[in-house]
Amino acid sequence: MAYIAPIHRPSSVRHALRIKLLSPDEESIVLSKANRLEIWRFTEENELALFQSRLVFGSVTMLEVLRPKEDSETELLFVGTDRFDYFTLAWDPKKQSLDTVDNFHDIGEKHLRDSQSQDRCVVDPSGRYMALLLWEGVLSVLRMQSRRDKARNLDLMDQVRLSELFIKACTFLHSETGHPRIAFLYQTQADTPESKLSSYRLTSDDRNTVAARFDPARDRELNLDIADPGAAMLIPVERVELNKRHFVRNNPHNAATAKAHLGGLLVVGETRLLYIDDTTNHTVEAPLRAATIFVAWARYDATHYFLGDNYGSLHLLTILAEGTAVTGLNVSQIGKTSRAAALVYVEARRMLFVGSHSGDSQLFKVDLTSSTDNFCALVQVMRNIGPILDFTVMDMGNREVDKQLANEYASGQARIVTGSGVHKDGSLRSVRSGVGLEDVGVLDETGHVRALFSLRTQNRSQSVSPPPPPPPKVDTLVVSGLTETRAFVFDSEGGIEEVDSLPGITLTIETLWAANLPDSGGNRVLQITPHVVTVAELDSGVTVASWSPPNGKTITSASANGRWALLSVEGTLLVSLDLARDLAVAAQKDFGTDQIACIHASPQLLDTGVVGMWTAGSVTLVDLGTLQPTQSSETVRHKEDNASVARSLALVQVLPPQVAGPTLFVAMDDGSVVTFAVSPHTGTLSSRKSVILGTRHASLHLLPQAGGVYNVFATTEHPSLIYGSENRTVYAAVTAEDASVVCAFDAEAFPNAVVVATATQIKLSRIDAQRQTHVQTVEMGETVRRIAYSPAEKVFALGCVAQELTHGREVVTSSVKLVDEVLFRPLGKPLALDAERAELVECVIRAELRDAHGDPVERFVVGTSYLTGDGDEGHGEDPTLGRLLVLGVDADRSLYQVSAHRLRGPCRCLGVLQDGLIVAGLSRTVVLFRHVETTSLSATLRKVAAARTATYVIDLAVHGNMIAVGDMMKSTSLLRYVPAVGRRHGDDDGSDNDDNNDHDEDGKKPLKEPAKLVTLARNYQASWATAVCYVEGEAWLEADGFGNLSVLERNVDGVTEEDRRRLRATSEMNLGESVNRIRPIAVESSANAMVHPKAFLATVEGSIYLFGTVAASAQDLLMNLQAKLETVVRGLGNTTFSAYRGFYNAEREAGEPNRFLDGEMLERFLDLDDELQKEVAQGLGPSVEDLRNSIEELKRMH
Repeated sequence: MAYIAPIHRPSSVRHALRIKLLSPDEESIVLSKANRLEIWRFTEENELALFQSRLVFGSVTMLEVLRPKEDSETELLFVGTDRFDYFTLAWDPKKQSLDTVDNFHDIGEKHLRDSQSQDRCVVDPSGRYMALLLWEGVLSVLRMQSRRDKARNLDLMDQVRLSELFIKACTFLHSETGHPRIAFLYQTQADTPESKLSSYRLTSDDRNTVAARFDPARDRELNLDIADPGAAMLIPVERVELNKRHFVRNNPHNAATAKAHLGGLLVVGETRLLYIDDTTNHTVEAPLRAATIFVAWARYDATHYFLGDNYGSLHLLTILAEGTAVTGLNVSQIGKTSRAAALVYVEARRMLFVGSHSGDSQLFKVDLTSSTDNFCALVQVMRNIGPILDFTVMDMGNREVDKQLANEYASGQARIVTGSGVHKDGSLRSVRSGVGLEDVGVLDETGHVRALFSLRTQNRSQSVSPPPPPPPKVDTLVVSGLTETRAFVFDSEGGIEEVDSLPGITLTIETLWAANLPDSGGNRVLQITPHVVTVAELDSGVTVASWSPPNGKTITSASANGRWALLSVEGTLLVSLDLARDLAVAAQKDFGTDQIACIHASPQLLDTGVVGMWTAGSVTLVDLGTLQPTQSSETVRHKEDNASVARSLALVQVLPPQVAGPTLFVAMDDGSVVTFAVSPHTGTLSSRKSVILGTRHASLHLLPQAGGVYNVFATTEHPSLIYGSENRTVYAAVTAEDASVVCAFDAEAFPNAVVVATATQIKLSRIDAQRQTHVQTVEMGETVRRIAYSPAEKVFALGCVAQELTHGREVVTSSVKLVDEVLFRPLGKPLALDAERAELVECVIRAELRDAHGDPVERFVVGTSYLTGDGDEGHGEDPTLGRLLVLGVDADRSLYQVSAHRLRGPCRCLGVLQDGLIVAGLSRTVVLFRHVETTSLSATLRKVAAARTATYVIDLAVHGNMIAVGDMMKSTSLLRYVPAVGRRHGDDDGSDNDDNNDHDEDGKKPLKEPAKLVTLARNYQASWATAVCYVEGEAWLEADGFGNLSVLERNVDGVTEEDRRRLRATSEMNLGESVNRIRPIAVESSANAMVHPKAFLATVEGSIYLFGTVAASAQDLLMNLQAKLETVVRGLGNTTFSAYRGFYNAEREAGEPNRFLDGEMLERFLDLDDELQKEVAQGLGPSVEDLRNSIEELKRMH
């Protein structure tokens, strides 16, 4: 049984509109993202804030605004889905939620043919009449009812036949008579580019209650041939009446003198614009300066319209007019945006929203009167990681050579790196499990903060015996800079004051350490500066003890706990001071020529310290009373590294003591953090692990928590919070990317807060306890089509495609680039592909091959295709349709080409078998190659075996010697590689001769059996596969073009040979999104886990899903729970879960998912009130509390 849950919900905006939904005086923006509707409201700062997000059981295909009769205060939202559900929604201010007003399902009969272009919905300017184009040649006509008690309901007037079949655009026209009129831009043949325009009156009677017949001979009002065959956009233009116009039709004299006036239709083409006065049919035409494909528009006013083009340019279309007479048309570029899927202009705020499917959505402030030509100022960016073309999983914690299993996504150590966006909106996105940091306020605008400390200077305990109560809240923040120390005092009401002096603290010098001494009841404070260590009374400020380094030396680093102060003097002398004996020197140790890299006194193991050394690259646990090692030194360098050094240390209890002992964290200067389990009794180190957090060393800051445990805040390029959860250590990304110093600050007015210092300011913040998805973006400016990760080389290889417009000609170039694994900084020079023949990168994988000496070496294998094919002019009879490139990474981390091999077909996908054979999907053929390097810059590619597929290879998945082939039309087939039999030891598996593989490479000794690919099984159901992946055992996961997911399993125990050659579907579900890529993962799950993660899925809409298999013991419970939840959880528009999630394609439609669990649906159990939870849990077996715990456990997986 299968399970799927979202890690990152869809972020691609398909539809957007402006609507008075919440109140008659407020305009909000509604967005559709796959199967979700989002309501966004404007804030006082003119930014958009998410107000509500609602789930729809169906992918939203249309959004429109309806306006009931004039006495209605708010507008209605019309929604259509891909499962033929159509409904209207209204806002209920009492419930503070959307209510379904009316709903329809499956308008039309099943025998009608689906629309060949796309489903369309248009509403007339009054908001009361609507036309739906759902079936080819059929128009569904609806209207808002007139009766007061049903004024918010839609009435289906009729479904009428259209002679216009291939409709490219349609719109309602502005009408003076009150009779709605509709225009169609269409072509007569599907494969012949052309543009024709027609218009009709929607109704045939004066009361607008009967739909017109749309007879082209009798009812067609406008019939024009448009000169631009690429025209695909219609814009209705409203009338502006300065003086009333009167026209007499069919009067030749009047026709010769009349002009086109405002009130008609704009036809926007690729090369020209055409304006049509819909009263006189007079036209005004204007050519465009350059050919442009426009994709979205929005009205600014009656004579100005925003246009967004295919390259992300924003244009202003102006209708030039003298009075109401149209004299010309003009288009000028006014800005750059993401490629728009929808444009929404909010006139009252002068704000333009750009909803994008291929890049980030944006909000602009518009000022067309600006004298600086800065007409659009970017105000806000809404991140979108869709469409995800490819992705890879980087295990940040898998840094040890013997580490085999990956870390779970929820641990924060699994980082998903995606190639997102298209063309100039292309980017790399890093997706991690993380926590948010909510800023409470800014304390000071200052930089160069070296350290932060929190103190208690008020409400201190005055007695040492009996034991003091729990520590009171802190009230003073000490900020250490390069040359001075500053102090901020907080009162109980939240007031903050910076003081010039603080008893017991010297503010005229840098502070290395400051803390209250617990044994004094908090009345004494320890301060360590580069020149002196002091203990002083806070009440009087009198120094009771001090110690200075001998011979005027300098203290370079310091650490302390409740008993000891550990000092490094000029990096060579280690000193331990006894705090209970007025800073008496307990021990000191001179390391001579060696250097102390870092020191740490454990706040929990009070007699234990940790010392990191420069030369040896080691850490040592020492007894703070004697400075003698408790065990031998432990090197923290990686096996292949001889230079990295420990730079920051922390020895604390992260997991509860009953679960595990203390953990030693060692931050290395290469950006990794090495951890050891520490025995609290013997002090021995064990269970070494390594996690990569950045490229420079992390500074570890301790945040004490309830229950005697600590969180560790690691500040580096990508800050992380290290904490214990569910008996495991979690590394969560933090949103404070610019943090440099952090300290806990549990004040009375700001409980559980932290203080964060950045390069420019000091902030007071709170850490969000709820884990969330954390996304980081690196703009690339081109399409990142393919991505591969090499842990050995610590780089990503990117297959990029750039699109540019040069002198009106579209130029496409492709290249392979390297970026580093942490910051995605470019490395070396990109490897450009053949631009003359428009060579495109099709696939990039990482492979471990053999070099010329027979040693394993990391390589990147690239498959390409040519847009120009066999016999094209200028290339003679060259049959090459693609290439296979093998690339290496040199010592300077630059790409170099090892070999290039020409192929007779485009190389669409690649894989690697366990013995180093390269699997290539070449159009209709799967070929095995052996790559043999002769030198470091040359190699041969020998064909080993091949097999034909049904139509076209879309994807490959390899497991052991099994190869799953995803076919474009014929689903998945399973191949097995059978090595050659009868070879001499050491011979190759094939020869260079494609037609003769039955001899060994010397051509003399015949083979008993040549190597071959054998078809084991296939799925006989037609399916347009988009991705395929190995799951477990004999099971494989397939995604298809209709958004379905199917788990296909080979029936090895079948009775007949036919049964054993069939891949049967054991689990099926409609995801509702097209999956571009599936990546398998191997993680270690607990024995009693209900779900075992197996793969990540990425979709066109920007979603990332976790796929897993369900333990046998939990299958019945979770399936029954999902079925019972459906009875109480309804989607907007009364859409149903089963109908949406049931398998659906052109041949078959299931009524419900088959043995497939939707994690998002199961998690809805936690949102129910107590009574509904009891109702759902009844009869399932476990108690309500047990069910809650089980669902919480599933939720914590992602």
